[in-house]
Amino acid sequence: MPVIDRESCLYFTKGKCQICSKVCPTGAVDYEQKDELITEKFGAIVVATGFEQFDWTAYGEYGGGRIKNIVTGLHIERMLETSGPTGGHIIRPSDGKEAKVVVFVQCAGSRDEAKGKPYCSRVCCMYTAKHALLLKDHQPDSQAYVFYIDIRAGGKNYEEFTKKVQRDHGAVYIRGRVSKIYEKGDKLVVCGADTLIGKPVKIEADLVVLATAMVPQADATALAQKLNIPYDKHGFYTEVHPKLQPVASVTKGIFLTGACQFPRDIPDTVAMSGAAAVGVCGIFSQDEMSIEPRIACVDTERCVSCFNCLQVCPFNAIVQQEIDGKTYAYIQESLCTGCGNCASTCRVRAITVRGFTDEQIYAQIKAAFG
Repeated sequence: MPVIDRESCLYFTKGKCQICSKVCPTGAVDYEQKDELITEKFGAIVVATGFEQFDWTAYGEYGGGRIKNIVTGLHIERMLETSGPTGGHIIRPSDGKEAKVVVFVQCAGSRDEAKGKPYCSRVCCMYTAKHALLLKDHQPDSQAYVFYIDIRAGGKNYEEFTKKVQRDHGAVYIRGRVSKIYEKGDKLVVCGADTLIGKPVKIEADLVVLATAMVPQADATALAQKLNIPYDKHGFYTEVHPKLQPVASVTKGIFLTGACQFPRDIPDTVAMSGAAAVGVCGIFSQDEMSIEPRIACVDTERCVSCFNCLQVCPFNAIVQQEIDGKTYAYIQESLCTGCGNCASTCRVRAITVRGFTDEQIYAQIKAAFG
């Protein structure tokens, strides 16, 4: 819902205006309300921050965002909507004319170490094939060209769908990278290479569509640090285990789903969302929480109260506790994950992880090697 920006509002800066309150038919404008900081307690958190598009202006060879008739997959997705601004017609943003020849460029940002995104965005191959099919359905006299590195159609009937687009809808797939796109009159010249025949290719197109990479939200790392969630070098959140606990984070009670973990398509996102919901219900359905046995513990006879362990614990599981007039480190078992940071930091070896004491490790080595 709309809010008032006090720094820009003339009522607060100059004491006049109030036009918004006069035109509001329901009288919903209240100048006396102030921002409030509300603190609430929750039993679980589901993180589903989604994704953003890769900044395609980084590709100077593709126009760097300056050429109007170069758009992204999300732009053409909006055009293809019958209830959208173009009524389902694929048009050129420069002059509003229908585009007859459309070139799709795969992996614009994905699988490109030069741009810092070496991973595959997974969804691009399939949505490009869908766009090529819908283009032919909306405009039967149109022609689609697709430049690709590899077709990664992993899923039920995905490979068959891409073959159908080529066979039944006439989409021409060209295996190779696009090196340059430039304007020539009212056309776009797409320069690339067909690596299957070993020859350069030039296509004059009305519209070029870039399949841009999926990247995390700009503030994803800041949120991860606030929630104590680990993340990789790209900013995607890391789960406990990709197979055994694919939606659980190392911070108990926080679950991950959707493209915040890695690029995902809709079926995968729906499945992971269901798994996260089940995880939340699993917590709420129990009167008591079960914890892992491998957690840290403090030997108070050895603890010298330096509290270096407090500084390295990423889960705030260590607090100060007073016993008989002396303050020691205390492990909150419900928060501890057994990461071992505190045990490795403790100089007097007052902290150990249950099941991983020196004696137990030596015994395992002796049993293995005799």
